[in-house]
Amino acid sequence: MAGASCAARELSFTGDGPWCPRPLYESTCEHSCEVAGSLSFAAGAAISCGTSTAYGALGRLGLSAGDTIAIFGQGPVGLSATQLAAAMGARVFALDVSTERLARAEAFGADALIDPAAEDAVERIRELTGGPGADLSLDCSSSSAARLAAVQCVRAWGKACFVGEGGDVTIDVSKDMLRRQVTLIGSWTFSTSGQADCARFIVDHNVDVDALFTERYGLEQARDAYALFDGQQTGKGLFEF
Repeated sequence: MAGASCAARELSFTGDGPWCPRPLYESTCEHSCEVAGSLSFAAGAAISCGTSTAYGALGRLGLSAGDTIAIFGQGPVGLSATQLAAAMGARVFALDVSTERLARAEAFGADALIDPAAEDAVERIRELTGGPGADLSLDCSSSSAARLAAVQCVRAWGKACFVGEGGDVTIDVSKDMLRRQVTLIGSWTFSTSGQADCARFIVDHNVDVDALFTERYGLEQARDAYALFDGQQTGKGLFEF
């Protein structure tokens, strides 16, 4: 990396992602930020993929302490959002169909756990808020049903954000958005400066990002690692070199 020594602790911001023992990249320091001394390299990996995505989405929503937020999908991005939102002082409702992932969300600070397969998520959120709905919602799942519920569960003048990639959704625009003055936001990854902001927030608030990793693998275990992650029951996985 131009401008950095081999021993430098840097978070690299690139669009490439091949798995090989000795990757070679040509980059510059403008696409990286320093890893704070208290952060592990695993935490740096999370910040570089997933955690900063969640942090950026929460920023787009304008989350503040005291807000209520419903977070749909408790995979690596959703769990990061739950962890960060709790650290920001929000009241967090975590939603997922996996009991294992809901348990992790609770450990990361979620105030209420909702399984949309077992109950009406929108009605449950309205019940938890005394009627109006959540101030904010974030869909990390890309599920059509979750996206619709994310729009429907917020209060009048509330905001919903989609960060999960792919898929589609059908919304009754007048009923679900216009007549309730709901703002719908799209958020995609993060900037280099946003990545640095996320890292500083994690250090300043002592957020245990390493707890996101439930499995760690060598490259020779890649096939099994991807098969396990495809089951959507685990937390975040990490390949260690």
